[in-house]
Amino acid sequence: MAETLPTTNEVKENKLWKGIFAVSGIMVTLVIYGILQEKIMRVPYGVNKEFFKYSLFLVFCNRITTSAVSAGSLLASKKALDPVAPVYKYCLISVSNILTTTCQYEALKYVSFPVQTLAKCAKMIPVMIWGTFIMQKRYKGFDYLVAFLVTLGCSIFILFPAGSDISPYSKGRENTVWGVSLMLGYLGFDGFTSTFQDKLFKGYDMEIHNQIFYTTLCSCVLSLTGLILQGNLLPAIDFVYRHNDCFLDIVLLSTVATASQFFISYTIRTFGALTFAAIMTTRQLASIMLSCVWFVHPLSWEQWIGAVIVFGSLYTKNFMKKASPKPPPPEQTQNGASSPVKRTP
Repeated sequence: MAETLPTTNEVKENKLWKGIFAVSGIMVTLVIYGILQEKIMRVPYGVNKEFFKYSLFLVFCNRITTSAVSAGSLLASKKALDPVAPVYKYCLISVSNILTTTCQYEALKYVSFPVQTLAKCAKMIPVMIWGTFIMQKRYKGFDYLVAFLVTLGCSIFILFPAGSDISPYSKGRENTVWGVSLMLGYLGFDGFTSTFQDKLFKGYDMEIHNQIFYTTLCSCVLSLTGLILQGNLLPAIDFVYRHNDCFLDIVLLSTVATASQFFISYTIRTFGALTFAAIMTTRQLASIMLSCVWFVHPLSWEQWIGAVIVFGSLYTKNFMKKASPKPPPPEQTQNGASSPVKRTP
């Protein structure tokens, strides 16, 4: 008896709900993650106003929590813990992910908040560059135009606040060459991480938790080694032991980081690295707009123009994709990618 294939409308509706699930999950978890990250690294603890300085310890806590949860999920679903791809490929993602997170944490010490947010708005561009080299993708000129317009719109939105409504993080900060270099490193490593994750998902019959488990396990070993070599492991543990509120913040941060890692991997596997970069880019703008609404901050006319450019570009891209002719089966065009995706049976 022939299997009934889903209709076009059912496929579209299913993909819509998957998109809503991915976007809402990323938005919620990463907003909370960003708040906790700023609090741990920027707010003093205790009567003596001590600052937590061990960023690599945060990476270690995040990764060991994620690794444990992923292993538990694989065992609970009775799926094998054996690596699907060569272990060195998991390690490549792990190394680039650690470098991404470390650059992000360290940059907080050198660059202002607007510069950090502005840099994150350019996520789509390095993803497209890495996609060209790693996955041999061929993007159209329109794809590059959309990436440029999204980056431009977010830049306008951030650089032109209304009146004196400026982020307090920018006061007394220096935008040093080292700080900008760290943000460039963050963009480059982050683009490589998501693109190579995309490549592994498409090249192997890989479960989300399988990739997360091995990449975070490698990250645990690398970050723990770094802490020991730097002599920061015992001081970090001592700091957390003396400040219970810091311990609770780190536990919550690790929990949220684990949830966000699942949503990130799910999005990359389902929609591709470029769509994930677009979501992350618009998240910067959406979080600022939400803050403006929540705290009744006025929006300048430049910010309205920036918002129109961002969402107008993304909606236009979506409209153009729907208007373009569909490729013949069995190949399917992955949302956000310009090349066919090979599905492993």
